[in-house]
Amino acid sequence: MQNERLRALMASGGWTHASLASATGVDPKSVERWVNLGRTPRRATALLAAETLGEDVHALWPALRQARAARAVSPELVALYDQRADLPVSVFVDLLTTARERIDVLVYAAVFLHEAYPRLNDLLRERAADGCTVRIAIGDADSENVRQRGQEERFGHGIESRCRLALMHYRPLADVPGIELRTHGTTLYNSLYRADGEVLVNAHVWGVNAYGAPVWHLRRHEAGGMFDTYADSFNAVWETARPVKE
Repeated sequence: MQNERLRALMASGGWTHASLASATGVDPKSVERWVNLGRTPRRATALLAAETLGEDVHALWPALRQARAARAVSPELVALYDQRADLPVSVFVDLLTTARERIDVLVYAAVFLHEAYPRLNDLLRERAADGCTVRIAIGDADSENVRQRGQEERFGHGIESRCRLALMHYRPLADVPGIELRTHGTTLYNSLYRADGEVLVNAHVWGVNAYGAPVWHLRRHEAGGMFDTYADSFNAVWETARPVKE
């Protein structure tokens, strides 16, 4: 997802990737990713870039207004966000890109990933080709729990339709070595997006769509911590899920 505001501002001021990179002390490829992939720089770098361009930092990177630093209540808590809508899709994509050993995704649908990042399947294929184990668990559209979720969110049959759409998106991966796709019918308390020792946990709130519910970013610190709790939860659901055939 391109940052068109940043692109236009740079063009009007005669800034190139290289010149803005020089002014902010980063690599030109970093600036290129800000523009072409919609990546959000670190807060200090973003503030310097915005000052250099004469623009409000939140106008260039709205996510910086919404992100809240995690309080030091757990060594595993990296960041806390008020709602999933506060996170640019690049946060999810960047996390999955870092995976070297394992990717686990547990959702009902989460079609926002494919809609905002059409290369998602290619990314997962690339990770699997590099030796990463990829497990994707999506909601069974015929599950009573999925239907109940739609009623609770006053979403009607929308959630069931989105589960079917998610299956359509992911089905081409069903025969890819290193990738396994399953459907589950469990009550989904949290959506999980794991890459090795990190996970984004999208909590679910009764009557609220997932995009309006909080997200916490965890990084494994020691055995038996919060990260392991969610990793074990994924494994428990995975055991109940049914493999999707090509």
